[in-house]
Amino acid sequence: MHAIQPARLKTPTASGSVLPDGSAGRDAFGGPIRGRALIFWAPDDGTGDRTKLAAIDTDQITPAADCVSESLETLDERWKAGAFRYLMPDFRARVHAGQTFVIAGDRFAIGSSREMSPAGLKAVAEEVGLELVIVCGRNMGDIFRRNAFNLGLHVVQSPDAVDDAREDDEFSFDPRTRALSNETQQKQYAPVPLAEKEEEIRQSGGIFTVGRRELEAATATAPAIEWPDAERARRMTTTEQIVWAHRVDKTAAVEAGRTLRVYADLLPASDGTAPFAIHTFNQITGGERLFPRQAAIANDHFVFTGQAIDDRQTGIGREFARQHDLEKPYYATPGDGIFHLYFPEQGLVLPGQFIPGADSHSRAYGAYGAVGVGVGSTTLGFGWSTGYVYFTPARSRRVVFSGRVQPWTSGKDIVLELLRRWGQQQAEGMSVEFVDADGRLPMAYRNTIANMMAEGEAMNGVFAQDAVTEAWYRAKGVHALPYPALRPGPDAVYDVDEELPLADVVPMIAKPFSPGNAFPADEVARERIVFDKALIGSCTNGSYDDLLSAALVLRAGRESGAARAATALIVFPGSGGIARQIEQPDPRLGGDSVAEIFRAVGGEIRQSWCGPCFGQGPDALQRGQRAITSFNRNWQNRMGLGGEGYLASPAVVAASALLGYMAPPGALGLTWDPERFGV
Repeated sequence: MHAIQPARLKTPTASGSVLPDGSAGRDAFGGPIRGRALIFWAPDDGTGDRTKLAAIDTDQITPAADCVSESLETLDERWKAGAFRYLMPDFRARVHAGQTFVIAGDRFAIGSSREMSPAGLKAVAEEVGLELVIVCGRNMGDIFRRNAFNLGLHVVQSPDAVDDAREDDEFSFDPRTRALSNETQQKQYAPVPLAEKEEEIRQSGGIFTVGRRELEAATATAPAIEWPDAERARRMTTTEQIVWAHRVDKTAAVEAGRTLRVYADLLPASDGTAPFAIHTFNQITGGERLFPRQAAIANDHFVFTGQAIDDRQTGIGREFARQHDLEKPYYATPGDGIFHLYFPEQGLVLPGQFIPGADSHSRAYGAYGAVGVGVGSTTLGFGWSTGYVYFTPARSRRVVFSGRVQPWTSGKDIVLELLRRWGQQQAEGMSVEFVDADGRLPMAYRNTIANMMAEGEAMNGVFAQDAVTEAWYRAKGVHALPYPALRPGPDAVYDVDEELPLADVVPMIAKPFSPGNAFPADEVARERIVFDKALIGSCTNGSYDDLLSAALVLRAGRESGAARAATALIVFPGSGGIARQIEQPDPRLGGDSVAEIFRAVGGEIRQSWCGPCFGQGPDALQRGQRAITSFNRNWQNRMGLGGEGYLASPAVVAASALLGYMAPPGALGLTWDPERFGV
């Protein structure tokens, strides 16, 4: 069973000091930064009123095909070239011409933990001797925000400045005080203040400097996990209890907005995010003298594209693993699995853990009773160096799921309904406590719900350890868990407290270009929306139970006369273990295997990887194509440039594949039977 470990030094080299000198800090900030506004405008809504574009996601800032690096020496070349490649093709030229104040609306840089985005934006300006300033509205993506401070990219939240800005307005920004001015309009703005530690990291010059400064003490100190006593725990959420136990400074208060150093149980990356984390680790530690702490890497993003540049990127992580003796299950080779399903099934994810992962869907670990948060590559590389990360607790909200799951509904339908209810503001960056009041939600459902807190823009979402959790681990042969079983304290305070009766949830389909743009599948069925591909799998819905639920619908559909899929039906198991499991006979399928059922209707089984979910590989959407998928996000160009993605549960995708238009299983004439179809 995986357990948190202290630092391990390699044999000191003849060069002298075991660890690099951490005394150097940054030079003082220069004078005020000046430049013109570069505004992202929302599409014209027909009223003539121009508004600033909100909800710009990191897929738009750095398209997936540009999230690659051929070597540690040329990390940012593609990141610069791809900056806003489709949203604003002339972005680089405009910045070089002096438009260095990027103005956008609310919720800037939401989504993936692509440190390529802030790094690429910063580098675009620096390559011509300029500095970039990001000015956005009421909030921004939490991962992007932390990444920006780590890298020294100036980011400012000022709704008034955004509302006032006009094309080519002259702006100035004082990096010492963070004072922002619109010189053209002679207006001054006080940006949203930073947390104390955010300001310290900014003033220090970024995470490399902070890491070097803290490395020696971090290496000499073994992690200590100390749980709150019963009286204190009464007033704490599950997330707060886990963070409290993992604090480096045992006297620090766990409060929303107060940044802490928090020990990590596991620090996982993908082949896409690992290179910059490796670069960060090397910059902080020197690269040769310390084994990376709590490190894990899964090759799941760029591995089956057939592109030489992607193989070179994967090779960076492969060489790092060789250099530091990182082996299975901590180093997953191509096809082993998508890391949000692979690492839990390998016993590396356990209740009570604190797991910052360099992928936004690391929130999935909340399904297993852990605090899973998405971070950028520099935060991960800092953690590999020190054993801890800087973490800022968020305000808390609670969602109570009550009652019985309705016919043909699953975790995907529940989370789509939740995102629909949350609307444009989504979770507002809060930490979400999920309560399965009646124990109705199996682990596959919980995984989907916690995973898609990335789309819900929550800091994390957690299901406290309960009988469902313990049964899942027992089924995998794990009978003794390392940390005490936690429950949210009865006196814990939530900023938002809400209930979602499961009786209100029906099969859902989310239309482009937002997971929250969800509608009852019966309503969508009346539109007879046709499509080119039906795609089932991903880290959100690639478990055995997910694929079984689809196979049960396909088998029943065949018995009702729908013998073949009307369009391409392609399946992506969540791990290599699941891929092998679906080849085994299942009594619920009359002795057939899940894979045999898929193939019998014309379906194809692919390798376990993330590619088509973010527009990579041969199954990605081409311009003009439409797909119904069990993936997690359907933002513009996400599944392929010019393609349209719809989101649904595996059961709804399977039914749609047989029908040839988007619809729930009921449209096949199937009658719900929980013994026959429930998982």
